[in-house]
Amino acid sequence: MIAIIDYDAGNMGSVEKALHFLGEEAIVTRSPEEILGAEKVILPGVGSFGDAMEKLKQYGLVSVIKQVVEKKIPFLGICLGLQLLFESSEESPGVEGLGILKGRIMKIPEEGLKVPHIGWNSLHFPNRGRLFDGIAEGAYVYFVHSYYLAAKEEEIVSATTEYGVTIHAAVEKDNVFACQFHPEKSSDIGLQILGNFVGIGRGKH
Repeated sequence: MIAIIDYDAGNMGSVEKALHFLGEEAIVTRSPEEILGAEKVILPGVGSFGDAMEKLKQYGLVSVIKQVVEKKIPFLGICLGLQLLFESSEESPGVEGLGILKGRIMKIPEEGLKVPHIGWNSLHFPNRGRLFDGIAEGAYVYFVHSYYLAAKEEEIVSATTEYGVTIHAAVEKDNVFACQFHPEKSSDIGLQILGNFVGIGRGKH
């Protein structure tokens, strides 16, 4: 069973639907018991960094997420869920992120570019992680964001894309995975990426 963490932050339903399409049992929950008892955990999200951290605290989910990581349960952050794993964001000065990974979330520079960045961009794989097994270099995925990750540890960056700056589009470190784009909205490529995550620890990786 895959637990999708519910903290009132947008795209829960589309992630759940994509997992059901893959034949997976998935539940949207904020129950610590269900989250810690799951085979895998996903933290989706659309919205602001500060509001999201406030909700995670309000629902007592900060320590639960840290326990998931400590227990080595495969964990996937999507969009805002990626940003929250890091230390801070220019979107919400003074708000501490989960700090599970090192790095900052920066505002996309607006020089001649539309922000938010909405649309399909191609991925490049500096350190091809397990999420991207069988995915071709240059594959297109769907982004919607105004802020981007600058990770401190280059070696955890599994995918990048270009939009005025080099964006760290996905990371992998031990059992923690995250992507800035939306696999659940990225057609067949996105389903393959989600399928790769689901397959981790099942003998496929």
